[in-house]
Amino acid sequence: MIKHAYIHIPFCIRKCKYCSFVSGKNIEYKDIYIKTLLKEIKNRYKNDSLKTLYIGGGTPSLLDVKDFELIISSFVFDKNPEITIEANPETIKKNKIKSIYSLGFNRVSLGVQTFYNSILKQIGRLHNDIEIYKAVDYIKSAGFENISIDLIYGLPGQTYEMFEKDLEKAITLDVKHVSGYGLKIEENSFYYEHQPENIPDDEVQAKMYLNMIDKLKENNYKHYEISNFAKKGYESKHNCCYWKNENYYGFGLNASGYEDNIRYKNTSVLEKYIVNPEEKEEKICLSRQETMENEIFLALRLKEGIDINSINKKYNIDFEEKYKKVISKYQKLNMLEIDKNHYRLTKEGILLSNNIMADFL
Repeated sequence: MIKHAYIHIPFCIRKCKYCSFVSGKNIEYKDIYIKTLLKEIKNRYKNDSLKTLYIGGGTPSLLDVKDFELIISSFVFDKNPEITIEANPETIKKNKIKSIYSLGFNRVSLGVQTFYNSILKQIGRLHNDIEIYKAVDYIKSAGFENISIDLIYGLPGQTYEMFEKDLEKAITLDVKHVSGYGLKIEENSFYYEHQPENIPDDEVQAKMYLNMIDKLKENNYKHYEISNFAKKGYESKHNCCYWKNENYYGFGLNASGYEDNIRYKNTSVLEKYIVNPEEKEEKICLSRQETMENEIFLALRLKEGIDINSINKKYNIDFEEKYKKVISKYQKLNMLEIDKNHYRLTKEGILLSNNIMADFL
């Protein structure tokens, strides 16, 4: 039984310069896209009772309330599900967000990125700092208690002090969840073709990240995953399904899913998706070894780390014997520690997490 679903909405008013996701300005396709999306859900969804539904993008908050109503009514939910919508500040309208809340949405993930208007403009965002505060106020007034904001560090022209101010302003918003990501320049982004200048170097970015950990911890945010911080009880249930290697549906253009050891990705071409929403761009059947390695890799992203007893029982291995060289190497470097039968990355280890995770594969 699959308890989680992700839906991709590919529309944006304008694509941000760092964005590599499949998204664009083809908003005129919205109605036919929603019709096709509902068709895909009807054909593939097995009426599993969902614990979480996450609508991401793109900018999902560009959809009409009637679109959300059609999507929500396509699913069966567990008692007290987590239902998330991603949104950009400039798209939050007072009456619309109230209507969205009344449909059953109970979590908003808001793309803030920074409070500095000069940097927002430079990276292609359409909102300003005033709209951030206004959006959070509207979301809270609508009834939402569970609000998450995204921040990015390492942006062009951003200094250590500027990101520290961003953190201070984020804390004053008094939201339940903060995600902080380092800028990554990836294929299919504007910055990949036009390399920006004045990006903080690796050392400055590491200091920004470590300061984020300390500052949010001081303000009662639990650091529960490499890039994610939450007030007690407000960890993202949907994203945790990824990190715990649980099955989930992926619906929509270029959406990824994981069902019965098969990882898949829908087509990334809008016209192809509209003709046949069942078409897969990628479909990989994982071996038992690959599934175990994925589980180890993903568990290391979580602050609780790898549950030794659980992984030994599930895969019939002796984890400490199988990986003793890797474990010993990173324990000596103070990058890996054991706590309550869990191996987890230390603060120093997180800074080299990709290298450490790769050594386990």
